[in-house]
Amino acid sequence: MSSLDHPTVTKVAAALSEAGHHAAAEGITILPDEVRTASQAAAALGIDVGAIANSLVFRGVSARIDGTEEHFPLLVLTSGAHRADTTTLASLVGATRIDKADPEFVKTETGQVIGGVAPVGHRNPLRTLVDTTLRQYDTVWAAAGHAKSVFPTSHTALLAMTGGTPADVTGTANR
Repeated sequence: MSSLDHPTVTKVAAALSEAGHHAAAEGITILPDEVRTASQAAAALGIDVGAIANSLVFRGVSARIDGTEEHFPLLVLTSGAHRADTTTLASLVGATRIDKADPEFVKTETGQVIGGVAPVGHRNPLRTLVDTTLRQYDTVWAAAGHAKSVFPTSHTALLAMTGGTPADVTGTANR
């Protein structure tokens, strides 16, 4: 099976089309090698690392009134040029804290594996923040459900297809 025929890539292509982004669905590119980091993806595409839209899944934690914790997935689409700040993320979504998600949590919540998580095509809709830094690029590239697959899009399209919220995910505006 080629990477384009991989079930998660097929699901992402369908989700892109369903969201009205047919060009993005048709523009899925299969790279010769897996690219599990923004720098690897940028090198493979010959572009600036900042134009890579990293799909980072975090485990949000909120305190319940009864003293227990509620855990929820948070998808953060961030520029490959920097890191998301978990304290800032917690403040943005009203969480007690934001933790790094382990591979099992990512797979359970998205149906995709780390290194290939796309902005769409998940098992259930995810609360999503979209890094405002991505606005500076006419074209940004995002994973398409497999570590060898990417697709071109834009900041505006990412907001539309995910129902995401634009945000300064680095917290630099607060420093």
